[in-house]
Amino acid sequence: MLAFVRVLTSGVGFAGTALSTLYLIVLLSIQVFWTSRRARELSPLLRYLALFVQACLVYLPLLQFKESWVGLPGFLAGSALVVLSPPYSWITAGLVVVSMAFTQAAISPDQIEPILYIALSTTLTALLIYGLTWLSTLVTQLHSAREELAKMAVARERLRFARDLHDLLGYNLSAITLKSELTHRLVLKHPARARAELVEILQISRQALADVRAVASGYREMSLDEECVSARSVLAAADVHVRMDVDYRDLPVRVSTVLATVLREGITNLLRHSKAEFCEISLRQDAATVTIEMLNDGVPDDPRDSREDGGPGGSGIHNLSARVVELGGELVADFLPQKRFRLCATMPLAEQRAKGADDDLDPPLRVVS
Repeated sequence: MLAFVRVLTSGVGFAGTALSTLYLIVLLSIQVFWTSRRARELSPLLRYLALFVQACLVYLPLLQFKESWVGLPGFLAGSALVVLSPPYSWITAGLVVVSMAFTQAAISPDQIEPILYIALSTTLTALLIYGLTWLSTLVTQLHSAREELAKMAVARERLRFARDLHDLLGYNLSAITLKSELTHRLVLKHPARARAELVEILQISRQALADVRAVASGYREMSLDEECVSARSVLAAADVHVRMDVDYRDLPVRVSTVLATVLREGITNLLRHSKAEFCEISLRQDAATVTIEMLNDGVPDDPRDSREDGGPGGSGIHNLSARVVELGGELVADFLPQKRFRLCATMPLAEQRAKGADDDLDPPLRVVS
């Protein structure tokens, strides 16, 4: 604006005033453009070309408007600091300041004050433009970071919901299917036992509905005692011989919930992906850790074969790994000789969080075959 006033009062006429106005509009547009996100997305060639155009509009009008135009190179120096990379940015800005000092010296060779003034004002303007531009960049990056954090929070919530839904419905639907098949075989020969199985099916269905509602509300606590009883009942209904050795006391709530989830997922995998006749379940607790281990036979020659549909088993084991790693533990899945499968999870009782657990959407899983 000051340059426009100087040109307007310098007596260059209407044509000169119109031409200077056009120059200033283009310069202002380029300067505003440097503060936008789109400027940072341009290729280096286009950025250098825009800076060259700005330099031409700063220096060439000096031939016509002389000292009336000397206040604008500070914006060019500031743009050089923004566009170019160090040390070239600082060298270019310094050359702009020096060139304007020489230009002012050529206009008024006998006066030192205007030379010092133009050098100082160009330097301060450059630093001000540089600071304001980077402030705008930081604000833009802050907004982008907040958007990314929001997206990550949504992704984590979707993962949690999908993981909980898989753990809940996978086990409950397998149990309902198994007990329904058993009821179908018993309904004519043993109606009393069939009615008892129907009561259990109804209880499982109601529990599944309550669990789904708990998942939707964002909080779900599972009882390890109830899961042990349920596992024994479901395996007995599937004609699987069960040997269970469970010894624990005063477990933290989160640890107990994850142990119950491991047990539930292990039973689900056994029913879906094997023809097991034997299953051994043990849970041991010492001073610092607790370990649950499940061992069963009947694994197909190809472990990917499913008992029901011949397809892969899905994401249940990886979901378990996410839960165990989040508490600082380790999950191991072993394919053993004689068509056996072993699932073992060890967790600290102090509920230690693994480093980077929140950022790792696919935590490490050790599978031995």
